[in-house]
Amino acid sequence: MSRNLYTLFPTELGTCGIAWQEAEAAGPAPAVTALQLPEASHRLMTARLGSQATAAGPDDMPPRIAAIITRVQRHLAGEPQDFRDVEVDLAAAGLFAGQVYEALRNIPPGRTVTYGELARTVNHPKAARAVGRALAVNPVPLIIPCHRVLAAGHKPGGFSAPGGVATKAKMLALEGAPLDIAGGIKGNE
Repeated sequence: MSRNLYTLFPTELGTCGIAWQEAEAAGPAPAVTALQLPEASHRLMTARLGSQATAAGPDDMPPRIAAIITRVQRHLAGEPQDFRDVEVDLAAAGLFAGQVYEALRNIPPGRTVTYGELARTVNHPKAARAVGRALAVNPVPLIIPCHRVLAAGHKPGGFSAPGGVATKAKMLALEGAPLDIAGGIKGNE
């Protein structure tokens, strides 16, 4: 039997949250099931993360999750991290979304791709809009770096996380890829 847990933690952008699933008996490392960027209120944050999970106390925090939290904090403080090694649970994502998420995890901090480029990467060259739909429901933004995906012409496109495109621009700037919200990425063409 497994447990779904979550916790909130401070970052430079505001309070974030992380949820994970772990087996009660000794088993595989805990898999991250959600990462929540700062919300407008504490109530919204806990409503999103706690809908299928229980708040974790200090004794419930696996060392691996604590280490991921530290890395997220560092990243959002301007010290880019590589999250490709973080175990995530994408079982509910579906085949296409899972392919998109895995391809996107290979885009390093400071780099961007367009929805069309990502669609071509997963061998669905005409599926740019489907890529956008998959990213809109990304359960673990930052770990699966959907903020690194831009519209055609390197325009900002959308961002479904709280704060929208302004949050996307902040996250890209932290990684050294400043986004001009009106014009696109500066110097990343």
